[in-house]
Amino acid sequence: MRRVAVTDGMADEAIKRLEQANCEVVRQFIELQDLLDGALADFDAVIVRSATKITKEILEVSVPGLKVVARAGVGVDNIDLDAASKLGIPVVNAPRASTQSVVELTVAHLLGSLRYIPTADRTLRSGAWAKKELTGTELYGKRLGLIGFGRIAQGVARVAQAFGMEIHSYDPYLPSNVAKKFDVSMHKTVDSLFKRCTHISIHCNLTDETHHLVDSERISMMPGKDPNHLPCGNHIVNCARGGIIDETAALEALDNGQLSSLALDVFENEPVDPSSPLLQHPHFHGTPHIGAATIEAQRRVGLDIADAVLVALSGSLPETTVNRSSLS
Repeated sequence: MRRVAVTDGMADEAIKRLEQANCEVVRQFIELQDLLDGALADFDAVIVRSATKITKEILEVSVPGLKVVARAGVGVDNIDLDAASKLGIPVVNAPRASTQSVVELTVAHLLGSLRYIPTADRTLRSGAWAKKELTGTELYGKRLGLIGFGRIAQGVARVAQAFGMEIHSYDPYLPSNVAKKFDVSMHKTVDSLFKRCTHISIHCNLTDETHHLVDSERISMMPGKDPNHLPCGNHIVNCARGGIIDETAALEALDNGQLSSLALDVFENEPVDPSSPLLQHPHFHGTPHIGAATIEAQRRVGLDIADAVLVALSGSLPETTVNRSSLS
């Protein structure tokens, strides 16, 4: 019987699928020291979310028992891919399962920013009737810049186009035919995107290249006016990965008025410090990394990752193996 460790939780239906395939599933968070002491060496597979980090040191003490590392979600920056590849361990994820959920949260944050929904709620609860102070702006006719144009960004583009937004994107790895299919204006540089768009949404991975990609210099490039020269402010949303936005620079931009709103579902350090000045700013609102936190997405994530683990344990490389090229 193959043993599978589920360290950060997974849908019951997915657990059942693994058990029906003759797997012993152990659902338990494993402390860092236990991981470093080789706790995973007794398992054939481990399924993690973002709470568990799989480092080089953990992987090295987990072989030859551990045969696959699975991320029940999209981002794999909490897993040392280079180390896994050198040890011959496939790393799999579930890239499609949470797409719709993240699309909807991104648009919700965008709407919440423009119509002051979080601020309106807070002031209403405090006893104030701030109707005159909460005049917002529309999505219609505005330019939305998408940093990255993968599945989630494409979903956001479809919804935003239905609102009447003009879509722009920067993605140096995107085939040109994809942009034509979505009627999106592609930019050769990220600076060009910021100079053109008053609304920016992040949809790329966190890498050395994208760390603090959104900094004070780029925020200062945003025009603050729509194509009709009406003042609409500058707005940024990030439901991708923390660390892509320089949060200190963003706070300064909120303070000096260059940035009209900032909405984050992800933070450079999680959980975010509750005393952070960013959380206290009236033009900031956030959520605690809940992009994939819907009943539908969690079901899809669990089933997709369970299937991928079973394929890997059968000796084949799943379609969603993120280090496939390094293993072949």
